[in-house]
Amino acid sequence: MRESVELDSVDWLILEELQNDATLPNRVLAERVGLAPSSCLQRVRRLREQGVITGSHIDVDPAATGLVLEAVVAINVRPHTREVVDQFREFVMAQRETRSLLHVSGQADFLLHVAVADTTHLQEFLVDKLASRTEVRHFTSSIVLEQLHTRALTPPPHLRRRRRRR
Repeated sequence: MRESVELDSVDWLILEELQNDATLPNRVLAERVGLAPSSCLQRVRRLREQGVITGSHIDVDPAATGLVLEAVVAINVRPHTREVVDQFREFVMAQRETRSLLHVSGQADFLLHVAVADTTHLQEFLVDKLASRTEVRHFTSSIVLEQLHTRALTPPPHLRRRRRRR
């Protein structure tokens, strides 16, 4: 397990802003968090070096690309060994339908989020790709009706700081 990094309220403001828009120019980011541009740039570099910021990304609407159906698949694999888990994870992450994969505790071993064109595509994925794997013992799929997600991690209460007026 990674050791956590000590973050102050300004670090959290930087993280919130960048999580909501990773394309912010440093000058705008610095203004929003109340720092000089050079100090802001130093903090962002430090957050990257410490592994707090691990990358940047864009969000793509799957429906806009023709992948109008999303599903979550709860999967059980056997035997649940490191070798099987690693091979299964590698296989799933190589599939074009995969959006995300969670290795979890509880009733399922994995939760797989997929985006597909239609129910026929989903059926083909489940039957032809997933069920054909020898380690897959059981799975259930659920169609995603609505997806809501938090845009940014937020600081613990003692590190919350009021934003400067824009």
